Amino acid sequence: MFPGSPIARPHDQLLNSPPKGTPQSTPPHSASASPQHPIKFPSAYSFPFCNRPALVLSLLALQLILLLSARLLPAPRLPGPHLHRFGYGSCSSSGYIYVYDLPPVFNSDILAECHHLNPWHSRCAALSNSGFGPRADDLAGVVPSTLLPSWYSTDQFTAEVIFHRRILGHRCRTTDPSVATAFYVPFYAGLAIAKHLWSTGSSSRDRDNDGALLLRWIKDQLPWQRSGGWDHFIVLGRITWDFRRSREGDWGGNFLYMPGMENVTRLLIERNPWDSKDVGIPYPTRFHPRTAGDVREWQRFVLSRNRSTLFGFAGALRAAVKDDFRGLLMRECTRAGSGQCRHVDCGSGRCGNRSAETMGLFLDSVFCLQPRGDSFTRRSMFDCMLAGTVPVLFWRRSAYVQYGWYLPPEGEWSVFIDRREVRSGAARVREVLEGIGEERARRMRERVVEMIPRLVYAAAEEGLGEGMQDAFDVAVDGVLRGFREQRRRRLGREEDRGV
Repeated sequence: MFPGSPIARPHDQLLNSPPKGTPQSTPPHSASASPQHPIKFPSAYSFPFCNRPALVLSLLALQLILLLSARLLPAPRLPGPHLHRFGYGSCSSSGYIYVYDLPPVFNSDILAECHHLNPWHSRCAALSNSGFGPRADDLAGVVPSTLLPSWYSTDQFTAEVIFHRRILGHRCRTTDPSVATAFYVPFYAGLAIAKHLWSTGSSSRDRDNDGALLLRWIKDQLPWQRSGGWDHFIVLGRITWDFRRSREGDWGGNFLYMPGMENVTRLLIERNPWDSKDVGIPYPTRFHPRTAGDVREWQRFVLSRNRSTLFGFAGALRAAVKDDFRGLLMRECTRAGSGQCRHVDCGSGRCGNRSAETMGLFLDSVFCLQPRGDSFTRRSMFDCMLAGTVPVLFWRRSAYVQYGWYLPPEGEWSVFIDRREVRSGAARVREVLEGIGEERARRMRERVVEMIPRLVYAAAEEGLGEGMQDAFDVAVDGVLRGFREQRRRRLGREEDRGV
């Protein structure tokens, strides 16, 4: 169950337990049937010899009645998939999803240790409300009061928990692995490794232990043994580079390089553009609408905003980075003047999960500057688009090769300015944005607002409804579609070989 009670299970016992579907040994006979307890019939079942012909005729008559009755019974049917209460809809064509019931050490036990997942502060609040975090009361007066219950102080690294809750309620979930198209592995690898990333006392072995343990367990499961993991998928709530340690002593773990993971599809908030098994999904934002009506109300709100600032930037200087590009953008903002650009200094954690200041900045701006963060992507880009603001990108890897399932081609919804031109002085941010023109900027903003449903994670277990897909729906549909196509290709190759 999820989240299950945090009952620890010894790892050795866990790994040595027989996998689901493994035939068990025949149980010992009950005491009444054992040689020490011979079966004794009561005297009422001992018939005198003279009554035996009547007994034989009675038994023959009973068999004849049973035979005739059996011909009237319906033919036996194979059991169908065990479906969730929301019904199956088009699942027969899209496919069914089997969710592994992992030992709690891989998910619920990790949640139970929320006080120890970060060396600086507890993660319990961030992981509350199924990964949404506390209510975002600080946004009162910034967002419409009718939508305030849909806003949370969501942490950017909680996608594993958010997906697990939603997929347990998915309409195409089955508890019968024999009919499944896709197999979901609810391992909280991102939360598990985070407690070791900044700990000086943690070794590479510590960072790799949970992933290695998971692979040892899952390789004993029959669905995995049949496919080698090519029809399995997992959600990793951190960027791909946190799981790609190439050499001993480098950053992160090596979960994605472990034998067995090469066939598994991974949904991540930042993917490796050169690994086709990595799929980029939106960072969790703070807006978790309850219905499609909530989304439409928010879209109307952001489209009707009177945006007084041409462009805005929320970010902090990186003093340790030589020629920090963020510092250059801050100077560009200052040069443009307060009437054209506004900057929110995110130093000292000011732009964390409870910042109404950044949302106010984006709601008042036509464009928002989105340089790379610690990696090529930033959660800020999704916060910006959620506010109906057009993102300005300086690295193509920040978006264009990241979120192919979610974002249309560049030009429709974003502005790209090569960072090298900005550094050299060949391009001025203000001049580029002013040259776009009001009409084109309006069309771009409308395109961004149109994309909002696919960039948020709904609060309702069954999704937004009314046929409106959120980020979760897009991801699951993409996984099922990919596995169906892969299955067809495999069957085609087998037919060509005469298998």
